[in-house]
Amino acid sequence: MTKTRRPKSDSAGYAATAHQNAAQAPIELPAYVTLPEPCKPFWDAIITSRARDTWTQSDLVTAANMARVQHALEAAPVGSDEHAKLTRLSLALARSLSVHTTATVGRAANMVGAATAEREARQDTDDSDLIPRLRAV
Repeated sequence: MTKTRRPKSDSAGYAATAHQNAAQAPIELPAYVTLPEPCKPFWDAIITSRARDTWTQSDLVTAANMARVQHALEAAPVGSDEHAKLTRLSLALARSLSVHTTATVGRAANMVGAATAEREARQDTDDSDLIPRLRAV
């Protein structure tokens, strides 16, 4: 059985695919899955955290479950057994879908470099009068 290889994420082909995916509307919920309206913001956040072309039908069902769990987590009292249970379930679903921090952003050691670069870029723009920026008045 031959398996088609996915293009490398740093290739021109993948860049073209990424732009095509970004230009499309967000992934819709499968017709056989019902999701209450208050859960939709969680659905959108989950779905956009991974490349569009990597989602399978079963992943979408799991993402809908994760959206329900995250919505329920908001109503659960912090520190309660229910909150702890829902938190564990949400983390397990995130790992299952590969939408947890390590999968989407990278290792913590790599995030430090990205955060430092962003902080330095902010300082550079604050110090420069050559770069136009909005100011509160």
